[in-house]
Amino acid sequence: MRWEELDQQPCSLARTLSVVGDRWTLLILRDCFLGVRRFETFERRLGITRHVLTDRLKKLVEHGVLYKSAYQERPRREEYRLTGKGLDLYTVILALVNWGDKHMADDRGAPVKHIHKACGHAMHPQMVCSECGEPITARDIRVEAGDGWQDRAPLVGSDRS
Repeated sequence: MRWEELDQQPCSLARTLSVVGDRWTLLILRDCFLGVRRFETFERRLGITRHVLTDRLKKLVEHGVLYKSAYQERPRREEYRLTGKGLDLYTVILALVNWGDKHMADDRGAPVKHIHKACGHAMHPQMVCSECGEPITARDIRVEAGDGWQDRAPLVGSDRS
C-alpha cells in the first residue's frame, strides 16, 4: 500500500491517516487544541520549516479540519481555527496523550494535567461502549464487515485469536 493511496483504502483508519497521519500534523493539532492559531506561532513553537508547515496547514484546510479566518485586513492576515470536524479529533489526541502519559512519561509523571471543567478533577480518557456505557478494551471488541466493505477480501485474518 502506497502512502498516497491511503485515502482510497476501505479502512477508516487508513483514510484518517491520509489526513492526520504524520508527526507534524499531530503536533499542529495539539497546538490548535492549546489555542495556537497563527502561522508564526506554530512555526516558532514547533521549530518546523515554513514549507512543511504550509503544506500541513493547507491539507488540514482542504480536508475541512481547519478553516482560515482573517484577523487583520491591511495587510490581510489569517489564523487557523478548528472546525467541527477538527474538534472531533480531540478524543484521538487525548487518547494519544494518555498513552504517552502512561508509557512515555519520566519519573516526574505526566507533563500536563487535563482537568474536567464540570467536576474540577484531573481526568484520564476512558473508552466506553456507546450503547451500554461499559468500559471497553481491545479484547472486548469483535469486528464485522460493514456496508463499506462490500466485494472485498475477508476482513479478519485467520491468525487472530
